[in-house]
Amino acid sequence: MSTPPFLALPRCARALRLATARGEFAALLAEPEGPVRGTALLVPGFTGSKEDFIALLEPLAAAGYRVAAVDQRGQYETGGPADPEAYRIGELARDVRALSAELGGHGPLHLLGHSFGGQVVREAVLDARGPLPWRSLTLLSTGPGAIDPAEAARTKLLLDALPVMDLEAIWQVMKQMEEGSGAGPAPRPEIAGFLHRRWVANVPQALSAMGGHLVAAPDRVAELAAAPLPVQVVSGVRDYAWPVEEQAAMARRLDAPYTAVPDAGHSPNAEQPAATAAALASFWG
Repeated sequence: MSTPPFLALPRCARALRLATARGEFAALLAEPEGPVRGTALLVPGFTGSKEDFIALLEPLAAAGYRVAAVDQRGQYETGGPADPEAYRIGELARDVRALSAELGGHGPLHLLGHSFGGQVVREAVLDARGPLPWRSLTLLSTGPGAIDPAEAARTKLLLDALPVMDLEAIWQVMKQMEEGSGAGPAPRPEIAGFLHRRWVANVPQALSAMGGHLVAAPDRVAELAAAPLPVQVVSGVRDYAWPVEEQAAMARRLDAPYTAVPDAGHSPNAEQPAATAAALASFWG
């Protein structure tokens, strides 16, 4: 899961709930002090939240962009019903279109999805009717179809556990596995506490639906290549969810620019936010 480098909001940002035709969504909204060059909607991935983008808010606002990062339906502070059908990717894509309708009117609207969120925003574009409301689409650390087989195997373990274990019990198992793996230093206590709160706040049916999509996602790149929308692909120089080579090949299939952010893995938005923000602002501009 993505780990934000800090939790304190910059002065340019505030937390709020965005009301849409499909309900309310927890969000972080950052606004520039000067003229607004455009608006960006940032959609997080599986097990993620709006806080995954917290380090992008200040540099993007400084570049002149109004930025909204959201929790998807079923994630952290947005919540959702216990009905698994509510979390099909088509339903999540409709949420993105509803959010976009509320955020428009402040310059060009740019759409970004991280990891699983990238496949949600792709679905929103492909299933839209009429003129598209977005000026551009950014696929951040996402791939053309199903996740890497090794990651799919780990995700299937979670999918098997969800019907028989509660989220707190699963968290304790994941924590033990991480501690035994020698994966590196533990996060600071305030970050660790946040990651725990976020995990247990997820709707289990949302985790099941999202994870189930990731292990069997169809490749819709050819359809996206035909859409009348500029696309860019951004990743770290390494990635456990989709091989970097696969993401670069997706960019070529889309005839889209590709940026590999140095010294970053699956979450360049959190790991190298300055370089990631620079790549986004350059494309949006």
